[in-house]
Amino acid sequence: MPLDIAANVQILGPVEGRAVEILTPEAVAFVADLHRRFDGRRRELLQARQARQAKFDAGELPDFLDETSHVRAADWTVAPVPADLQDRRVEITGPVDRKMIINALNCGAKVFMADFEDATAPTWANVVEGQVNLKDRWNGVLDHVDPKSGKAYALGANPAVLKVRPRGWHLPERHLEVDGAPVAGALFDFGLYVFHNAKAALAQGSGPYFYLPKLESHLEARLWNAVFVHAQEALGLPVGTFKATVLIETIPAAFEMDEILFELKDHIVGLNCGRWDYIFSFIKRLGRTPAFLTPDRSAMVMGKAFLGAYSLKLIQTCHRRGAFAMGGMAAQIPVKGDEAANQAAFAKVRADKEREAGAGHDGTWVAHPDLVPVAMEVFDRLMPTPNQLSKTLEGLEITQPQMLELHDGVRTETGVREAIRVGVRYTQAWLEGRGAVPLYNLMEDAATAEICRTQLWQWVRLAAELDDGRVLTSELFIGLFTQEMGDLRSQFGSPKLEEAAHLFTRMVLEEGMEEFLTLPAYELIA
Repeated sequence: MPLDIAANVQILGPVEGRAVEILTPEAVAFVADLHRRFDGRRRELLQARQARQAKFDAGELPDFLDETSHVRAADWTVAPVPADLQDRRVEITGPVDRKMIINALNCGAKVFMADFEDATAPTWANVVEGQVNLKDRWNGVLDHVDPKSGKAYALGANPAVLKVRPRGWHLPERHLEVDGAPVAGALFDFGLYVFHNAKAALAQGSGPYFYLPKLESHLEARLWNAVFVHAQEALGLPVGTFKATVLIETIPAAFEMDEILFELKDHIVGLNCGRWDYIFSFIKRLGRTPAFLTPDRSAMVMGKAFLGAYSLKLIQTCHRRGAFAMGGMAAQIPVKGDEAANQAAFAKVRADKEREAGAGHDGTWVAHPDLVPVAMEVFDRLMPTPNQLSKTLEGLEITQPQMLELHDGVRTETGVREAIRVGVRYTQAWLEGRGAVPLYNLMEDAATAEICRTQLWQWVRLAAELDDGRVLTSELFIGLFTQEMGDLRSQFGSPKLEEAAHLFTRMVLEEGMEEFLTLPAYELIA
């Protein structure tokens, strides 16, 4: 039965066990207030994304904005960065389940990003238990005993700095309704976390720190700033207490990095190269145009073409403004039972991090604790100071054509088959409640599944030619998909696999491109 908390506020998921500590009347009222103040503007901005997409479809290209040229030209810097965020040379990310949080905080990384977004399937149990776990971290009672092995886990003496990534502006939380409408997942995750933990984090010498995902414009950053200002005032905290790093993981946002920093200048400490989502965004926003027909995912590497240009532009922009420029994710994970493959994976990580540190990034991301020492060694060696703010890349000019330059490469049957396997298996895991999934020696999250389905959609829609001369028609796709599904059923068959296969094929073959895989997938788990 729905539980009335206040007038026109309903919790539609179970409130049992320790959920009662999180979903208190006061905390829910705080989130409801955020919804009433800011949800209308959020919806307007999502509509603005569609209006912008229509312009891209008509041939307009992303570019630096004329109307904000004065912001880019002016000399200004962001507010000072807190002491515990001055050195972020290696950060680890992962979902918000209890054992994962403890292991990540203890793994030796400088920062841990607890992820309610791409690494967490947002079942009601997952998002509420995640909030319980984070509250326990600040209350000093974060421990865990594995029910299968009996192994005990507890927080160590020098844990990583905690940052939290709420969901993107587009995702709803259907289990909390205010005035008959679901609240935004972003406001749910953010609101509950700061209500319960902001003051405790400050009292322990840290603070309420965030990663903000999927922004597509400086106006969306302005909305987050307004949310921050109001929430701080409501909690009795000074403006500027909350600190955020914004992921530049959409192609429109890459042309508004100065403006995003400016809108959040009291609250922002850096930008991050969200490379996998950036590839997804590149295809989603420009992929209807034959000039942007992409090669195999494996050919789109950092350091080249549009990915290399935006990485350098991010470093240059951040350092001019006193903000940190964070590198991207190393998705490799240890390869058990094959030492040669394991060393090859580590070598790829090492080379990627050497490129980032050499270019001027202030830190990087890894997906697995065993990769922390590998990345740490590189940054310790190439960045002896806490950060590289002094590396300004002054005089370097990154142009619009460079930011849109496509990688060289071909499309292969192997690439098609890999996209099918990864896309379907990840979607299956997501529907089963897991958002970070080890697949084929990589830690995959929603971003890589998005690349898989949008790339296949693009190739079928534009009748892409493979390297063997065949065209990827819908018939060829279905034939390859059927073969791959035969193998997947023999290994991983389940009702969720069939749901995932149906959803994935529908999204590849439908006429229009759905904005996010996770939106229709959420309907299947909510």
